[in-house]
Amino acid sequence: MKKTILTAVAALCVAIPAANAQKVNESGLLAKLAKSDSEIADAKKGAKSSTWVNRGKLFYEIAAEPTKNLFVGLDAAMLKISVGEPVSTGTAEANGVAYETWEYPYMTVFIKDGKVATWKQTKFIIEDAPAKAVEAFNHAYEMDPKTESKVKDGLKQISDFCSQVGNAGLDSGEFLAASEAYEQAFKAQSSPAYGQADPILLYYAGYLRTVDGATHPESFKKGGELLQKALEMNYNDEDGNIYYYLFHCLYGQKDADKANVMKAKEALLKGIEKYPKNERILDGLMQLYTSEEGVGDPADLIGLMDKAIAENPENIDLWFGRGRIFYALKNYDESINSFKKVVELNPELYEGNYFLGVFYAVKAEEMLKEINEKPYSSQEAYDVDRKVVNAVYMESIPWFEKAYELKPESIDALEMLKQICFSLRDEEGMMDKYTKYNALFQQAKGN
Repeated sequence: MKKTILTAVAALCVAIPAANAQKVNESGLLAKLAKSDSEIADAKKGAKSSTWVNRGKLFYEIAAEPTKNLFVGLDAAMLKISVGEPVSTGTAEANGVAYETWEYPYMTVFIKDGKVATWKQTKFIIEDAPAKAVEAFNHAYEMDPKTESKVKDGLKQISDFCSQVGNAGLDSGEFLAASEAYEQAFKAQSSPAYGQADPILLYYAGYLRTVDGATHPESFKKGGELLQKALEMNYNDEDGNIYYYLFHCLYGQKDADKANVMKAKEALLKGIEKYPKNERILDGLMQLYTSEEGVGDPADLIGLMDKAIAENPENIDLWFGRGRIFYALKNYDESINSFKKVVELNPELYEGNYFLGVFYAVKAEEMLKEINEKPYSSQEAYDVDRKVVNAVYMESIPWFEKAYELKPESIDALEMLKQICFSLRDEEGMMDKYTKYNALFQQAKGN
């Protein structure tokens, strides 16, 4: 019996003819809007909160209608059934990903591996329909707070729709449109009837403005405002990258006002205080301190970090950040000292052991460059200095070995061991180590 039912369903699906084109009830919705316009203009009907609730619902319907049948993961064959045959097909690249594109009158759908990956709306019934929906819902609530439940439901629909538009724009590379959509989602949630708005929407909107600023510098101003507002609402992402993006937005406005350079610095300083391991923030600080006059001496960063460590000497993140700053300053001995403290505090931390090995290796590389540039009167004199360099290289090996022990899947630690042991192959026992780690490296790579 079950087989018969499934067979019948399959036959039914095959029998459904694909629509010839995307069907959007634009004329019907515009007719409804004309009726709504007449109702709100009418003294009696316009005074009813229900009139405005219905108007909000209508604007939501107008906004959602062109893409209502889309969702990520929809099978391409089902897309033809639910939406219709595309007007044309092609290919496109978005965010470095190649897609098949299906063109419809109101949108471009991006197909990957036979499924809908994202889309871009290209035609609108009314472009600012979401904002008009929010306006109508807010007016209904002002007229009658008892409509709170209905209004909140409507606002949530708008917020969810705009968030979906933002997600689609993020994936399709439409960063400015995605930012505007996330901001509109936040505005819907900021309505009195909704309750608490989620500042993560501001973070998404601000981040996308930061990205767009690389092409359109005017986006930096808006991005900075959005990110600052998110921080004022006590939002922080897990890694603290909001401070790095705020820095970019402020620094991107330095030509308009030099004061923005110092504001950018303050954003980074606040960020590094809370997230001392954040490499982006550290890199931003080093960029400012080494490229902008009047910002300060890079050594000031060490003072800042040491002050924080004095107050909390067992904070691994602070020692981690201190080591990274000294690395940026090319003071490898202090980088090593800092990461020795990281490993002392947590011997089983992969990153501590791995980077301690890296700092020894980098120090040895710099020493090798120096001796290769020196004029030597004899091979013996060079060999003496080379022995000193090799001894520093040797110091890195136990840390890389510990890192590999802690994280056997780490191909990075294996590759470093392979390379260093090969360069030291004339030292006692190093050729055996090279053979061992090279075999493990090739195995890890599937060779």
